[in-house]
Amino acid sequence: MPELPEVETVVRDLLTAGISGTTVKTCEFPWPNTADGLTPAEFTSRLCGKTISNATRRGKYIVLQLAQGGILLIHLRMTGKLRLATSPADTLPHDRLRITFTDGRSLILNDTRKFARARLGTSIDESLGHLGPEPLEPSFTAATLGKSLVHRKRAIKTLLLDQTIIAGIGNIYADESLFDAGIHPERLPATLSNAEIKKLHAAIRRALKKGIAANGTTLGNASTNFYSVAGRRGSNDTNLMVFRRNGLPCPKCDTTIERSVVGGRGTHHCPHCQPRHVNTPG
Repeated sequence: MPELPEVETVVRDLLTAGISGTTVKTCEFPWPNTADGLTPAEFTSRLCGKTISNATRRGKYIVLQLAQGGILLIHLRMTGKLRLATSPADTLPHDRLRITFTDGRSLILNDTRKFARARLGTSIDESLGHLGPEPLEPSFTAATLGKSLVHRKRAIKTLLLDQTIIAGIGNIYADESLFDAGIHPERLPATLSNAEIKKLHAAIRRALKKGIAANGTTLGNASTNFYSVAGRRGSNDTNLMVFRRNGLPCPKCDTTIERSVVGGRGTHHCPHCQPRHVNTPG
């Protein structure tokens, strides 16, 4: 699933391609369920004639702001990808939504697994108010992280994936952040010291910034993997320390990296660098 760095890369590509100022001419839904909360006809009626004024991101959501008011939200889910086409003949299997602009270009949502969704809303706060803080904003401090974790009874890995606690972190960047901070993914928040929370806060921001600088993470060559709007592969796979490196030596200590399941998600850690021990908070 595209996470914060991948979605940020998509948004930057859209802005570079000149998405701002484009006006919607037509909408087509080869997969009707892509229209979230509306029928395709209702979605098309409300969006056609609207002008996109800006593209931003909130968590894992692409937010296209409309000059006439309101927003278009796109969530790529597991395998969604966006591309800009210059010809009506540019079609591919698994295209689920095609928004054509008055300049002749089309924004196409392609999704093998059919989970990606597009939704119209009135504002970011109204539509996405349930999301937690943005981890790269200055307001997201170690103290903010600590307060969001206090009294929680779930494993720290599971909490990092909870979008109501922190917006934008997924499996890749959770594993990498926990490794960087030296925290076992099954540790409970109550066992984390203040120093460890500070380390985790810094590690989260470090992992996400690396991912953005590398245009996201693309693993393997399958068509379902992440590619940006410009068709680029993300190169952050070269930065990964533990994610999907189970069976390989830890880059810090040479201990074999292990894979487990935490909260239903495949999880990777070094048993030496990320011990299970329980600390006394302080």
